[in-house]
Amino acid sequence: MNYSKSELMTVNAARLLRDGDVVFVGVGLPNLACNLARKTHAPNLVMIYEAGVIGARPSRLPLSIGDPTLVSGSAAVCSMYDIFAFYLQRGNVDVGFLGGAQIDRFGNINATVIGDYDHPKTRLPGSGGSMEIAGWANRCYIITPHQKRRFPEKVDFITSAGFLTQRSQREASGVSGSGPQGVVTNLGILEPDENGEMVLAALHPDVTVEQVQENTGWPIKIAHNLRTTQAPAAEELRILREELDPDGIYLK
Repeated sequence: MNYSKSELMTVNAARLLRDGDVVFVGVGLPNLACNLARKTHAPNLVMIYEAGVIGARPSRLPLSIGDPTLVSGSAAVCSMYDIFAFYLQRGNVDVGFLGGAQIDRFGNINATVIGDYDHPKTRLPGSGGSMEIAGWANRCYIITPHQKRRFPEKVDFITSAGFLTQRSQREASGVSGSGPQGVVTNLGILEPDENGEMVLAALHPDVTVEQVQENTGWPIKIAHNLRTTQAPAAEELRILREELDPDGIYLK
């Protein structure tokens, strides 16, 4: 069955979620992944949106974190401060979904500038809530296309901390979250090793190790038990195309 790169990433991100997870949801593909998981293998998924919505059950695809459709059927609505102070920083959020312009060898994310900070080539949107989510969510997943410019050995600026320069450095920083546990791309899935370095853990169907290496800015290590992901199932694609994003807002 034919599927797009966006559908491939969304389906594989959704499969990482567990039934009962409390997930800090952003817009775009993470939004689709969480709603897909809730409609398939994780019906008890609890979705939290940054604007202050807990237990969202949107009747249509939300277009932003403040979309009114998030309120209808939700468990609670509170302030943005309450979400970050009393849920995220207390360790009540299982999963945070993140993205960024650059992701480096140790899972650090740059969404601030390309180039030198004082004289950047490009100024990007910045952190939003991603810095706190990366530090305090119990586990984080990153979704991004796999391109060499997006995967430098070292990011130009650390917006959201992964493992910094090694796992022990993150642990010494005092944050409670366990850091990025997976980077889902259109080529495969990267996971941290014992030192916090991102290694190739899974390839998508018909993708080669050479393709991943060509699109990565450092000599990427290969997991001993390198696996192949399962292609998106017909039902997963149907839900994405017919129920979640029939207008192709995010999937085109």
